[in-house]
Formats: sequence, structure tokens, C-alpha cells
Amino acid sequence: MDWKPHAAVLAARVAHPGSDWWSPVRETPRHLMVERWFVPGEHGWSAADGPADEARWAGAAYSDTTLVTRVGPVHADLAPTGRPVAGHPTSSSTLPSLVVSMLRHGRLTSGTRLLDLATGSGYSAALACHRLGDDLVTTLDIDPHLTRVAAERLDRIGHHPAVVTADAGADELPGTFDRIVSMVSVPRVPASWLSALAPKGRLVTNLAGTGLIVTADRTDDGGAEGRVEWDRASFMTTRTGDDYPPALRDVFAAAADQEGEEVTTSMFPVLDVMRAWEVWSMLSLAVPGIEHRTGTGADGSRMTWMLHEDGSWARAETRPGERTATVHQSGPRRLYDELEAIRRRWVDHGELPVHGAKVSIAPDGTTTLSRGGWSATV
Repeated sequence: MDWKPHAAVLAARVAHPGSDWWSPVRETPRHLMVERWFVPGEHGWSAADGPADEARWAGAAYSDTTLVTRVGPVHADLAPTGRPVAGHPTSSSTLPSLVVSMLRHGRLTSGTRLLDLATGSGYSAALACHRLGDDLVTTLDIDPHLTRVAAERLDRIGHHPAVVTADAGADELPGTFDRIVSMVSVPRVPASWLSALAPKGRLVTNLAGTGLIVTADRTDDGGAEGRVEWDRASFMTTRTGDDYPPALRDVFAAAADQEGEEVTTSMFPVLDVMRAWEVWSMLSLAVPGIEHRTGTGADGSRMTWMLHEDGSWARAETRPGERTATVHQSGPRRLYDELEAIRRRWVDHGELPVHGAKVSIAPDGTTTLSRGGWSATV
């Protein structure tokens, strides 16, 4: 494949000539890092084979798109051809613009030692090696297949960072680093990450269940101080096994069409919370672990469900032509009331305080976000 023209187009989309990341993107053959990937279909995920169709391969690899490389415990590299796989994505090659954005937030400079968390396809490590040199880059993933294949593919394109297989959420990190940039989200910053940061070192990550990018510099007490950046990101969450816990099917069965313990009318129409990044982020900080689903009723009504592992659920419906919603709720918590409070705050103040918030991380990883009298601790 004549990949360089494709890489040049991608570089023009995600960077600009003369920037620190334009040359790495332009000179990295992303297609060699992702030879097979999953595409969604009616009956599940099917593996696409790049070498079998170079035009399709180039189109996927050099688009600014996330390519799913693992569904449940099944790797695209090992998936049977023509046999769909069911499940949720558990690894991917993140869209290049977001990779570049996270690395840019790391403020990488010559001589800085970088830990790239969540190796995935190895693409982020390849860009970092181009920018810093192989000796200053360590990349880590929990999945031994991913680290083995990424190391082989990095070697093939001439890069040789340290590639480590470990659980970033539970294990001690392999060294001391000036920068830790995580391409996976975390419910809270592990204390081991702070311990592995050099004095004045910088941490970049995404908080699980939110669109928030947190940047923080290590402080003398072993914690870190920083802020929530104004742009946004969403990564897969760290996991300890081959797959994520199953979806809340039993809770959804109860919420699907039951009356519930309480029925009210909301002044707001149904909202697709997952598309309203600030609202989603605020709600996830207030009540972590909500699963959101949306749908359309037989009469064209817009519907949404909120589910929680504690058994709480909410269902809301806005009928065609209406601007309110009928809300059904049950369980120990009123999930929709939490959402309503955030939407009212947005109307009253014209904004939500999450982006630009100050971030304070204690040495044990406890993280507090605060802005304008609002605060949340994770």
C-alpha cells in the first residue's frame, strides 16, 4: 500500500504543519498497527481484514475514527471470518485526533520520560516514540495479546519502546515518569500513578463515565493539582479481567414498561444524556454507574431509560408535539430527579461548572473538582 498520501491527509486533519504532532502522524503507518478490526452489524460485530481489501484498509486506518479491535474477550486479530461476535468493545485504536489531544495535554518536551497507559494497537506509543525517542517511552496494557502484538508491530515500523503487561489500576507502575498519559478512563486516579510521577511530573487522564479530561501536576505532598480541560474525551474504562460486567438486563426488564413507584411530569423533554456531555459528566459525578438507554415508541415518542445496579431505574417519554416528559421511577434513588436538578442548574446559570474546574488529587487518589461554589469528590 502507498500509505504516505493517506497519512498526510490524516496529519492535516488532526495537526498542522510545524506542530509537534504533524510529523509523527504523517510518518506513522497506522494501517500496520491495525490489520483487523470489528465493524458493527445487525447480528453483532464482524471482523474486517485489512490486507484482504487495501482500499478499505486505507480508508479505515487513515480516517479520524476509532477502530474497535476487541469485543468482549475476542480480539479482531483472532476472530473467525464471517462469524459475528456479540458483546461490548473492550479495546480499540482510538481516533487519532483524540490521541494527539491527550499527548498534547501531556506537554511533552525533549528528555521527558513518558508512560503511555493502555497500549491498545500501539499507535499512541508509535507517535510518542517519534516525538521523544524510543528510550523515553514505556507503554502498558493489561492484555498480554495486545502488548505482544503491539511490540511486534512497533518493531516492524522501527520503534522499540518498553512494552509492559500489567494492571494499571492495581499493580505498581514500572518506574518513575515525568509524564503519565492515559488512553483509558479511571473511576479515580490510582495512588500508584501518583507514586510513579516524578517531582513536578504531569498526569493526563479521563474520568470514567464522564467526558472530562483531567490534567494535574504532582505536588510536594505526593498529590497533584490541576484542572478539567475545556475539551472533552471518552475512553473505555480500566478493567481487571477479559470483559466488563454484564449490562443491567434485569433492571432494564423491570424498567422497560412498568408503572413504577412514582409517576411525574417533567418540564423538560427527553434528553439523550450521552450526547449532552456536560450534563452526562455532572450526572456521573453525582451518581456514578448509571447505564443509559434510548429508544423510540410505536407512536414516535422519544424514550430514555436510566438504570443502576442498586435497582434504581427511571423511564421518561416525550410524545410527538409535546415539550414535557412523563417520568416513571422506582428503587432506592430517584435517578431522574438527579438529572432534573442538573438541567435546572444549566437553565438557571447558563452553564455547568465541570469544564474548567479546579482539580485537587490527594496522595491516595481521592480527587476533588471545584468551581464557583460547586464541588464533587471521586
